[in-house]
Amino acid sequence: MLLFTPGPTPVPEAVRMAMSGPTIHHRTPEFEAIFKEARTRLMRLFGMDECVMLASTGTGAMEACVTNMCTKKVLTVNAGKFGERFGKIVEAFGLELVELKYGWDTPASIEDVKAALADDPDIDAFCIQVSESAGGLRHPVEEIAAMIKAVNPEIMVIADGITAVGVEPIDTTHIDALIAGSQKALMLPPGMAMVGLSDAAVRRIGGGTGYYLNLASEIKKQQKNTTAYTAPTTLIVGLNKVLEMIEEEGYDLFYRRTHARALATRAALEAIGCILYPKMPALSMSAVYDEEANMVRSILKTEFGVNIAGGQDHLKGKLFRINQMGLIPLHESAWVVNAVEWAYDRMDRRPYDGLASKVFNEVYFNTLSANEHA
Repeated sequence: MLLFTPGPTPVPEAVRMAMSGPTIHHRTPEFEAIFKEARTRLMRLFGMDECVMLASTGTGAMEACVTNMCTKKVLTVNAGKFGERFGKIVEAFGLELVELKYGWDTPASIEDVKAALADDPDIDAFCIQVSESAGGLRHPVEEIAAMIKAVNPEIMVIADGITAVGVEPIDTTHIDALIAGSQKALMLPPGMAMVGLSDAAVRRIGGGTGYYLNLASEIKKQQKNTTAYTAPTTLIVGLNKVLEMIEEEGYDLFYRRTHARALATRAALEAIGCILYPKMPALSMSAVYDEEANMVRSILKTEFGVNIAGGQDHLKGKLFRINQMGLIPLHESAWVVNAVEWAYDRMDRRPYDGLASKVFNEVYFNTLSANEHA
């Protein structure tokens, strides 16, 4: 079965092998050496001043950023399940919330954010998704962050990059916290979150807040290549291997291949009549609006060995989402769009003629070639 859900993603064999060795105690020089390698590579991935690894899902990292970096009032963007989650975390800890709400297919407006800041000078933190995976949407995070810092450099910009880190280069110049998750583009099992931090974020964190998710405690320990509490040792071993593999390929080529694969997948799906849902699609996945989405998913799983994700809440049964994150073999992505075309044939939507595969290959190789000669 090919796993093409936008998390969890498949774990490459080389990474599984790296994680299959004997368990190492987390308070030993042997593990500290591995931790140091993984941390150094993670800093390069984020391109930020500091980073921490947490034994939690991405939601734990979202909570840690809110509790450690927000003190007065928080402005959030809700354009899906995960933007909504930021708001729920803010309210759970008794902080004041200002929420900008959009349709799940609609990116945040820079002007809306600017107006909200002008209306409320008490806002001291801003939370947004880079890629809102509920609808496959990409927000213009970098542009919004630059505007916020121009208005007030003291406002903390917290970006959930869980389905964006490792997918595309993210300009972190004006971002204070960038969150990643193990089970997305980094192709590890679930259970670990990572946060890149700016120097300004570290200063805002100060002595930290809370106990287990106190980022100050983790920063202090992780700078010494250990963790405040028990480390997710196997996942850190796997992370070190994944980042080693990506660095061997080179980030430039890695990102260009992801970009080409995303464009090729979109083009192939549109060629056979699929309707892409978001107004600004993320590179991490293709989200297709389809009133018969459940039937498409069922045929892909039972007849073609492909597992893709559906929609949530009001989009349940009306959306299917295909992953484009990570070190995906090209022939597997081509097979998935080919399978969607076959599903449409089974459903008497259009006769199969191999168009999806043809378009996928043409767009992928033309895009990659154009990027190489740009």
